[in-house]
Amino acid sequence: MSRKVIILVNTGSPDSSSVSAVRRYLGEFLNDRRVIDIPWLARKLLVNLIIVPFRAPVSAEKYRQIWTDDGSPLKINHQKLTEKLQERAGDTYKVIAAMRYGRPSLKEALRQARDLQPESIKIVPLYPHYASSTTGSVYEYVMRLVQKWDSLPDISFTGQFYTNNLYIDTLAGKIREHKIDEYDHVLFSYHGLPLKHIEKAHPEKKIHDCRCENDLPAHGSLCYKATTYHTTRLLAERLNLKPGTYSTSYQSRFASNWLSPFTDSVLKDLVIQGKRKVLVVSPSFAADCLETLHEIGEEYRQVFSALGGERLDMVESLNYDDKWVEALAQITGI
Repeated sequence: MSRKVIILVNTGSPDSSSVSAVRRYLGEFLNDRRVIDIPWLARKLLVNLIIVPFRAPVSAEKYRQIWTDDGSPLKINHQKLTEKLQERAGDTYKVIAAMRYGRPSLKEALRQARDLQPESIKIVPLYPHYASSTTGSVYEYVMRLVQKWDSLPDISFTGQFYTNNLYIDTLAGKIREHKIDEYDHVLFSYHGLPLKHIEKAHPEKKIHDCRCENDLPAHGSLCYKATTYHTTRLLAERLNLKPGTYSTSYQSRFASNWLSPFTDSVLKDLVIQGKRKVLVVSPSFAADCLETLHEIGEEYRQVFSALGGERLDMVESLNYDDKWVEALAQITGI
């Protein structure tokens, strides 16, 4: 019997592309206080009476366009990654797949782990960069559940891993597969966050006074903006990209008071600058999902083409790439 457990956690996906399934998923996701950090009653009213009823049908249609015969692309990629890491880990470890929202649930994964009576459980949030709404939410949820256990094994968490050399090497290798010289520009597009989430990481330093676009400041170790810009620098250095041939942007925004520059706005500017062939990389996503396959692969491609762009290609996420499995084995300490 495996005496050590590793739980791989990603954000999640609805059970199907139906409106009802998407509504359930969005309800669970958006009611997380770390995702929408406003007072409880205001969040309940906003999410359950306004956002979910209006957003679910729109999101369901997008999910239908990327859904496969085997189901959700994110779930498929996550399960295959889990299986490959299990093969790499051998009998010493039991590797379990979990989603923070939806199924397979993190709650069920923890129950399964406890039933094994392990000596240790390692929680691995698959987010390269720390954010309160992603890694922080996983930490908090796990601690809320395990505090009720009578017997507690050694429970640990892995943190952000964007500086891990194997992670950077693997992602750089994925980018090189697209023959960078054929493009006018490489755009590193990260998932966006509200500005107030960023400022909570360093309340003594306002976001507009911080110059983390140019360097990683001492106060920026847990600042999502600082770490994403540093990821761009690490990848640009590894790929020998020249200044002016790449940039950083943020996608999937809910409102204007989110991290900028916004990816769609940057694409418009690139066309104006005469850059007609753009390669988009999404380092904040460990697996392809709605935000990569549809938002970049469909929506942004259409926007770019309508503006006069000739070619917008997306670099596939790491998903269950063999080199990514090796990097993850290093990150988890297998």
